[in-house]
Amino acid sequence: MISTFLIIGLGRSGIGAARLLNHQGHKVVVLEESKETSLKAIAEELSLEGIEVRLGTQLTIPNSTPWLNNTQSIIISPGVHWDHPTLVSLREKGVCIKSEVTLAWEHLNHHPWIGITGTNGKTTVTHLLNHILKANGIAAIMGGNMGNPACEIALKSLASKTKELKDLEWLVMELSSYQIEASPQIYPQIGIWTNITPDHLERHKTFQRYRDIKKGLLERSTIRILNGDDPELVKQAQAWNKCIWISTKGPDRQKYPADIWINENDIVVAKGEKLFHTSNFSLPGQHNLQNLLLATAAALQVGIKPEEIAESLNSFSGVKHRLEYIGNMHNLLIFNDSKATNFDASIVGIDAIQEPAIVVCGGRVKKGISPSDWAKKIQEKACGIVLFGEAANELKNVLANSGFTGELLCCLELTEAVRKARELTQRLNAKSLILSPACSSFDQYKSYEERGDHFKSLIKQMLEE
Repeated sequence: MISTFLIIGLGRSGIGAARLLNHQGHKVVVLEESKETSLKAIAEELSLEGIEVRLGTQLTIPNSTPWLNNTQSIIISPGVHWDHPTLVSLREKGVCIKSEVTLAWEHLNHHPWIGITGTNGKTTVTHLLNHILKANGIAAIMGGNMGNPACEIALKSLASKTKELKDLEWLVMELSSYQIEASPQIYPQIGIWTNITPDHLERHKTFQRYRDIKKGLLERSTIRILNGDDPELVKQAQAWNKCIWISTKGPDRQKYPADIWINENDIVVAKGEKLFHTSNFSLPGQHNLQNLLLATAAALQVGIKPEEIAESLNSFSGVKHRLEYIGNMHNLLIFNDSKATNFDASIVGIDAIQEPAIVVCGGRVKKGISPSDWAKKIQEKACGIVLFGEAANELKNVLANSGFTGELLCCLELTEAVRKARELTQRLNAKSLILSPACSSFDQYKSYEERGDHFKSLIKQMLEE
């Protein structure tokens, strides 16, 4: 009897895993608990490829299920909890359960991986590092948590004859805590940890658990690159060895020597050797200087020369939805920071723009994270804030209790929020307007990308008026 690979979740990761296994001739069944209309078309498309999809199927698998007896492995998508009671029970019974990223690793580990994790900044570092590698003739591809699932890369590597995948030298992989938690088999050649602040506590329950998951990736990495400006990472400095530390502040301000830093003349320095001036890099904010140093440290390890890194920076324009510059309207600078889905990410973006600012904020608040520092930053930088969505009333109370003295407006959805924000910018003579949600998008949008694209379309209409 032919054994079956069972895929849990019909997102892009699950689809990529299903197609990879199907391409290799395996029998594949995909379980998806949702029955949304949009998924029916995907299910029909996969069915034509020979992949069975069962919509509306809960992750409760009784022992009497006949096809479970013939299941070789269960592959889970990042959105599926690793410690789901059903999965725990199946593992105890000896059923092999692995993540989509682990499946891809099994097909791609003959190439060196760069694993990039952290609460914030990992997407920018991933894009920047991939850009530097490719600009210098290195066959690299990026994927993981930022839109290009690892199994899609593995499938293309098997099926494609393109030069990029045929001669692939490096994989630059953004890895979330969800992915790392279920992928203990992954051992990157280079591991990068951007920072760590409380996030995803509704899933991981405690900050220590969340931190330990990310720490595991670095412990399994041959070369470890860490952000010396991050206080939580610095606390653990003595527990690490053979690490490369970066700092925007220089080694004299650290409790340990930084390996790569920025000196008082804005020049990147590595162990005393001047590399290049930061003027080559146009992205605003202190956090982006940290991202620059992290990517530089990795590029140096790959073998790229400092002058080649500097030249690459001139053509890097940033990442969509992460402090993305949208335009200038009567000297008002407009930014889309839809990827700021937690308070700490929002603080970083708001801190980088010119004040006074009008902030558009809202969505679904992530539980277990204190908004106090965020409220302080709003008071410091914003002359007005427009709240929208599910979080509007909750955030209104947070700001009221913090003593916010600027103008505060609430509305139901983003279209109205942008209209009100425009009125505030004119009346309060604001210098900047930013969408900085500080919340997830899932109250009204499928993703932060969809939310950011909606914001950009609304701004485009304003610019054309």
